[in-house]
Amino acid sequence: YGDRVLLEQYCAGQDLRVLVIGHQVVAAAVRRAAAVVGDGQSSIEALIRKQSRRRAAATGGESRIPLDAETRRCVAAAGHAIDDVLPAGEALTVRRTANLHTGGTIHDVTDRLHPVLRAAAEQASRALEIPVTGLDLLVPAVDGTDYVIIEANERPGLANHEPQPTAQRFVDLLFPTTRIEGAT
Repeated sequence: YGDRVLLEQYCAGQDLRVLVIGHQVVAAAVRRAAAVVGDGQSSIEALIRKQSRRRAAATGGESRIPLDAETRRCVAAAGHAIDDVLPAGEALTVRRTANLHTGGTIHDVTDRLHPVLRAAAEQASRALEIPVTGLDLLVPAVDGTDYVIIEANERPGLANHEPQPTAQRFVDLLFPTTRIEGAT
């Protein structure tokens, strides 16, 4: 509307990153916002600190959950205070976004990706004329056919898609004459 406001439709769904190399899908992963699970004894703040230490150790210091205003807002929006004790087994999402650098997690779903989603990602890569593309989609289910493309990134991270052969496929794209036949 006008030149000062842009309205977009709200679309709910899982945050799906599809990595395309050479206009072919190589990997797909669902990204989830940072969450903690109650143990019936620890405060939400203690659970966040514990989860942050675990995530930081696994990622070389990255992926901590910040104890900032946004985290506190998300905890409050869920009806809790930061010093509440979560019941054992109760999960609480403590961030709205699934960014890895704020404690989000990534889960490989390449084998479950529906052929319609695979084709849409490959078609988008070709239409954009970007052979290496990270396409972000919102999907109700990774094995379903509904999707909305929300972003295309021409410099996607390759390391976030283990166990898929992303680095190998990228090298094969850059140096096709050195590609080993029969390799992934």
